[in-house]
Order: sequence, then structure tokens, then C-alpha cells
Amino acid sequence: MQPLDATDTRLLLAMARGSGRTVVALAEKLGLSRNTVQARMAKLEQKSVFLPFERRINPAALGYPLMAFIHVHVQQQKLAAVTRSISAIPEVLEAYGLTGQADILVRVVSTDAEDLFRINGTILASDGVERCDTSLAMGALIPYRVEPLLARGTPA
Repeated sequence: MQPLDATDTRLLLAMARGSGRTVVALAEKLGLSRNTVQARMAKLEQKSVFLPFERRINPAALGYPLMAFIHVHVQQQKLAAVTRSISAIPEVLEAYGLTGQADILVRVVSTDAEDLFRINGTILASDGVERCDTSLAMGALIPYRVEPLLARGTPA
């Protein structure tokens, strides 16, 4: 993906600081025409700069107040099958392949500790999973953010 220019970065920073802004309000704030803002936003959309809207939905509002991270240790030749198995679990929000001791880091949500135990057991039951290490998230100390990167600007 090619780097964004200064105008794109200013547009994204304005959006990050006020997510409810309209195209007209963004254009006014940035001193750009409405057509320029619309065209830039369309190009950013085409470049897949924007994450899906579902990333903004709080799972706690859906009845899943507990979040945990599960380090999954996998038989390497079964990594793809394990990934498919894990992706079928609705409470799995995301999973990343890792270097180091664990092979997959899975972020899950649950209704309570008993539900987390069930989810953990489902992952453990996947063919190719050797073991899991589960950590309950106590709270977000630094929630997902991109604004500091936008404020810094595009690296040279």
C-alpha cells in the first residue's frame, strides 16, 4: 500500500477526532471543497484504508463483558485446519499468527467465566491444538488507536 499524502492524513485525523462529522463539516474544517473530500474518501475506501464498521461495536453491549487472550500451541502441519476451526467460534473476535512459543493469539469475548471455559475447551478440542494458555483481560490500558500515527504524519 502506498503511503498517504498530507491531505489524506489531515482528513483521517479530522475523522478520528470527530467520528460523526459529515463530508460538508470535514470540508469546512479542513478548508477543502466538498467534492475533494468526497473524492479523497472514495479513494481511501478503494485503498482499504478504513476498517470495517464492526470494529467499532463494543462486544459488552452485546452481552459479552469478558475479554480474554488465548495463546494456542499448534502442530504446525495442522495450522490451517486449526485456524478454520477457531474461525467457526462466534466469540472469536480475531486471531493472529505469532512467532515465539505460541503459534496463534486469539482474542475472544464471553458472557462469564464459565462461558470462557467452554470457549477455551472448544479451541482445545480442535484437531492439531496441543495446548492453550488463557489470560483474562482486566481492562484496556491503551485501547486501539491510530490517532498518534496520524498526528505524527507519514514516515519518510
